[in-house]
Amino acid sequence: MPPRSRDRPARFTTRARRGDVTSDSTDEELLLRFRDGDAGAFELLMRRHRATVFTFLARLTGDRPRAEDLLQETWLRVVAAAPRWEPRARFRTWLFSVARNLATDEARRAVHRRAEPLDDPPGDGLPLAERLPAGDPGPERAAASGELRPKLLEALGSLPLPQREVFLLREQAGVPFAEIAEITGTPLPTVKSRMRYALEALQRRLLELGVEPPAASGSTGT
Repeated sequence: MPPRSRDRPARFTTRARRGDVTSDSTDEELLLRFRDGDAGAFELLMRRHRATVFTFLARLTGDRPRAEDLLQETWLRVVAAAPRWEPRARFRTWLFSVARNLATDEARRAVHRRAEPLDDPPGDGLPLAERLPAGDPGPERAAASGELRPKLLEALGSLPLPQREVFLLREQAGVPFAEIAEITGTPLPTVKSRMRYALEALQRRLLELGVEPPAASGSTGT
């Protein structure tokens, strides 16, 4: 067998390159490795982002089973587009754009469908109810959280979709405003205005429900 030419680039494989895929690898590095044949890189990407994207979709759609379907479709879209992907933008921005567009299309199709209450998301997605001020994590606080969660979800579900998606991307996913503008295709000032209106509307609705609203960190900053 003739020796392989040194000029011929070696194709990444899961077995040969597994040691190069670490928790320190950036999303963009992982997707490039997956594009070149490293299935382990894609598995790490999914573990890294699955819970956050699911929680975003579940809160945005108000329907947990439908969010699971949208999550699967999101990753299928990523797999399909990976061979053509170039690192011109952050992977996270692209990933949330895909998920958001799928959810927006779904919302148009299901505009008359009533939302159902949600359970806690899987993985490490942070439920909105757990944004209450920290305190003694004893039985009383656990019971209070259980009582407040449906009201918090009701208040969130009452937001118009454009405000809800900005709030979720900022507060639940921790996405900077500039990235949210890219994800939603909305000017940055409009994104910040939607966040402000969302916070104001949530505060009003929570007060109507007899709940002191949780502090939100996304009303200012980048």
